[in-house]
Amino acid sequence: MSPGKQASPGEAAAPMAAGARLEAMRRRASLARVAVWTVIAAGPIALAVAAASTATTVAAAPAAKPTAVRTVPAADPEGYAQLFVGAWLRSSAGNPTTTQARLAQSMAPDVELPDLGSDAQSAPQSVTVLRSAQRGAGAWSVMVAAQYAEGSVRYYTVPVTADASGSSFAVTGAPGVVAGPVRAGVPKSAYSVTVPDGSLSSAVQEFLAAYLTGAGEVDRYLAPGVNLTAVSPAPYTAVTVLQITAIEETAADDQVPADGTKVRVLASVEARDATGRWPLAYELTLKARSGRWDVAALESGTGIAQDGGAR
Repeated sequence: MSPGKQASPGEAAAPMAAGARLEAMRRRASLARVAVWTVIAAGPIALAVAAASTATTVAAAPAAKPTAVRTVPAADPEGYAQLFVGAWLRSSAGNPTTTQARLAQSMAPDVELPDLGSDAQSAPQSVTVLRSAQRGAGAWSVMVAAQYAEGSVRYYTVPVTADASGSSFAVTGAPGVVAGPVRAGVPKSAYSVTVPDGSLSSAVQEFLAAYLTGAGEVDRYLAPGVNLTAVSPAPYTAVTVLQITAIEETAADDQVPADGTKVRVLASVEARDATGRWPLAYELTLKARSGRWDVAALESGTGIAQDGGAR
């Protein structure tokens, strides 16, 4: 071969390297086929293991924690409506510069003032909110009662708007006179057991006398762990328990039951002061201890226990 036809060392090496790489790829492909057939021959379990070893593991994204939603209580414009009606009823279009007239006009600029005649009914003694109802987003209807000196009561509804935060209100229209609410039926009392004179009635009498007149220390009549202070200053000079009824039959027994036994009673009371006598009622829970009855809770007809702790 002539010198011009001879290949350089680099040119000769390139085909050799390429051939080596091609041979290596053929070997790896053959080995892969052998491995697959081997796994198939070994059975399904081996195939599953092989698949698991080559599969790409994808970690599940952690579930997003729900975002806490802070609910803002709706604004209640009861006090605003009460203030407006009180000022409006004490105003007159004939004298719009009075304090009450200016207040009513500032709260509801588009609402006319009453035009009172010479024989008009006197201003109400008090104006009280009875209820409110939300009519829509920011829209309310408030019912108030105006009580007059001669004993009559007139009921009004007032349309009021409020922003979500409760920081601003506006009366959107004139008040309307409406019928008063209907008296609801009174459910049958749960206190159906008559409590006779005895240790239980004596404990109730002595406790209420100390609680309302200051005659003695209240603490001596309380169950251990109960904290209850007497009314101060004492509003009455004498207290008489007229009747006691209970929920539990145990309260009617002559003997004090086992320690820890509890009974709930309703005491009808006549209290006296310098101005007259006052019929009152108190719901009490008493607990038996060492042959006596201790006061464990006072509810006073409110449904809210006053015992200084859990019952």
